[in-house]
Amino acid sequence: MTFKETCTRGPTVTNIHPTAVVSSDAQLGVNVSIGPFSLIEAGATLHDDCQIASHVVIKSGTSLGVNCQVSEGAVIGGRPQHMQAGNEVGRVEIGDHNVIREYVTIHRALKPADVTHVGHRNLFMANSHVGHDCDLGDDIIVANNVMIAGHVVVDDRVYLGGAAGIHQFCRIGQYAMVGGQSHVSQDVPPFVMLDGVTTKIVGLNRVGLRRSGFSATDLADLKAAYRILYREGLTWQEVLARLAQDFPAGPAAEFHEFLVHSKRGVVQERRTPRAATVRFPVADQQDTAAQATTARDAATQESAWQETRKAG
Repeated sequence: MTFKETCTRGPTVTNIHPTAVVSSDAQLGVNVSIGPFSLIEAGATLHDDCQIASHVVIKSGTSLGVNCQVSEGAVIGGRPQHMQAGNEVGRVEIGDHNVIREYVTIHRALKPADVTHVGHRNLFMANSHVGHDCDLGDDIIVANNVMIAGHVVVDDRVYLGGAAGIHQFCRIGQYAMVGGQSHVSQDVPPFVMLDGVTTKIVGLNRVGLRRSGFSATDLADLKAAYRILYREGLTWQEVLARLAQDFPAGPAAEFHEFLVHSKRGVVQERRTPRAATVRFPVADQQDTAAQATTARDAATQESAWQETRKAG
């Protein structure tokens, strides 16, 4: 792969492949690399150390932070997929140290004054999509083929499993783990784990929380807050009151902060374990014997009836 070096943008030093098309109105930082057949439109901004692979499109109104890596076929800054999108739309602002893999799409905001925002140190695996007006935090992992609709909010350190679909205007709380193929249409509280088959809450994301350094005390508080939300049979207002009263500070306080702003409701818990055996009431021995006697009598009567018909 042959690159040409250019210093045509003041102090900027970039490596641009001869087949790449880079607008003279694009803003490029130091040590930016742009691969073959990529397109950088006017009004796009690439900060220092960005690495753009081949066949990438960075469209107008897009800003990439420091040291972002964009793989083949990705399109960043496309127009919002919305019937009301006018000629003038918003922007995409992406933070530092993000990895954007093959064929990822991230769309600009719907209105000119608005922004689709992506934080720092996120990983977007191949074919994932971020819709217009989304607000994504830091240290998020978005697995292959995840579909995030417009106006979705995803807080820090969330994991979205492969092929999960997130309905527009939903919110995903921090440290939540959303299972693959989930179809999320309500808010997912922080710190919980969502089963991909049933799209129901199946408990706290204990492994992720421990790996992130939560103490035993923090985990105990989160468990108590979780039980208030899902296990004590309280009304919604009672849940909010108890959470505010019992957990005024610390990680567990995030439950109240998240829930009090919910407009779509929250995903419910899966109460019956996935592999549970459901036991049904069994008749006592006397009832069973009576049923057997009745069955034998019926069979005897049926046999006698058949013999009578043959004799006749």
